[in-house]
Amino acid sequence: MQQRGFTLIELIIVIVILGILAVTAAPRFIDFQGDARASTVEGIKSALLGGAQLVYAKSAIAGEQDNPTGTANNGAQVTINNVAIETHYGYPEAESMTFTNLAGWTDISDTDWDMTLSTATGGPSTGSTAFTPDGVAYSTTANAACYALYTEATASTPATVTVVTTGC
Repeated sequence: MQQRGFTLIELIIVIVILGILAVTAAPRFIDFQGDARASTVEGIKSALLGGAQLVYAKSAIAGEQDNPTGTANNGAQVTINNVAIETHYGYPEAESMTFTNLAGWTDISDTDWDMTLSTATGGPSTGSTAFTPDGVAYSTTANAACYALYTEATASTPATVTVVTTGC
């Protein structure tokens, strides 16, 4: 009975083929964290838009949808889940957002997200609030940008949420 194994050349060829496969396929699977972060930023977009529509519906029922500023002085606010929400043309006002009032109309918590108001140094433009995954700093630099930007409504446009995931 004769036993025959693999020759050294055959083993080297298999190892080379496995090495080539590892080099070409591995990068596709390595960046799971960045992909997951980008997906959560896309998810917060949906949460913000859905919640803003809920606030707008409450504002429209109360006849508040045409008020331009969200101050208690002119009554441009609605209450959802016992939380007073300042509105701007019926949608949540960006500059007055806090995690406390977000709890009234979304399921966004400060344990998972950081919020940068337009009034913050280096923050987004006026009338906007940026949401970044917890521990990720707000940045508009292309290779570091990973945020959802809520922009409050104007007299002619509803509130919008823009997502940038190039740096996630």
